[in-house]
Amino acid sequence: MSQAEVQARPRRSKLRSNEGKAGWIFVSPMLVILGLFLVLPILMAVWVSLLDWNTNDGDPFAGAGTFVGLDNYKNLLASEGLARQDFMTSIRNNAYYVLLVVPLQTALALLLASLINARRLKGRGLFRTAFFFPSITSSVAISIVFVFLFVGNGGVNKVLGWVGFSGPSWLTDPRGVFWILLDKVGLVDIDSPPGALAEHGVLGLSWWDWFAGPSVAMTAVMMLVIWTTSGTFMLMFVAAMQDIPEEIDEAALMDGAGGWQKFWYVTLPQLKPVLFLVLTLGLIATWQVFDQILIMTQGGPDKTTLSPAYLSYTASFTGQDWGGGAAISFVLFAIILTMALIQRWVMRDKDLPRKKRRGRTKPPPPAIPTRRDDKVAS
Repeated sequence: MSQAEVQARPRRSKLRSNEGKAGWIFVSPMLVILGLFLVLPILMAVWVSLLDWNTNDGDPFAGAGTFVGLDNYKNLLASEGLARQDFMTSIRNNAYYVLLVVPLQTALALLLASLINARRLKGRGLFRTAFFFPSITSSVAISIVFVFLFVGNGGVNKVLGWVGFSGPSWLTDPRGVFWILLDKVGLVDIDSPPGALAEHGVLGLSWWDWFAGPSVAMTAVMMLVIWTTSGTFMLMFVAAMQDIPEEIDEAALMDGAGGWQKFWYVTLPQLKPVLFLVLTLGLIATWQVFDQILIMTQGGPDKTTLSPAYLSYTASFTGQDWGGGAAISFVLFAIILTMALIQRWVMRDKDLPRKKRRGRTKPPPPAIPTRRDDKVAS
């Protein structure tokens, strides 16, 4: 190693140290903002979730309210009572909502992206704008429009009447769609459920309630959300499809792959990173559904559209149980985090080594200079 290289090492380390200090200086304003408006409110909410407090008690951070520890969480998860029954009802409603909305909105977005990305389609810009327009429209405005469409004598039932079907009272029907379908084929009587399902249950709900599926009212909310969110995910898929090299598609066609085979074995594997992003965003958004419930059903009928987010809102602002409302929000956070981690594990790339998937591959060791290299350098 030459003497010049030896002298240059302290200069490089000092330069890197100065660069690191400058970087922290530049990001410090954003760190302060995030700490003030994100981390601090979270810590304050954690403290409120451990209290029995309402707004009439004064400042909870100045000694107001009664410290109850984990009692708010026990009321939701362990203790018999209305709080646990309502929370489990909201979990059941939201679970069916997630299980149906996430796959359907993803499939619809992927279908629309495939149609728009077709080379033979003319006016792709017009269709792209039309499909994306509901995603940028106010959810409150669209929810109000859907209320008028799904009322008893609204546009949806009129269209169904033209083809010979009698539509239900969409926003006021609490019956589960699974039991409705089984009742239509004669397997169950929805008006007299079997005692084994109606008299036994878990976590405050009967098995009849757990397996009822989403209510008719919840299906109306689902149709609204699927229609409004598919446009955003469609653009993500379109961008990913346009980034696939044309040589890959041409090679698949030359190998004799048909349209479906090319999509399933060539296009879809290339979309796996974007598919994971779309599913993760959809999972997070569906567990946090709130504004559509607030506008269209307010949790009814018979609490069949109650969601954890809406329950947290009503417990805090209507019931003045701010500790219970904060506890609901943190349990919901734990559910979302767990689901996201499970989804990440399921969609991991099984062909890559474990360390490489985590991005922890060690860099190759530096080459050790030999005496011959030192003579050449000098």
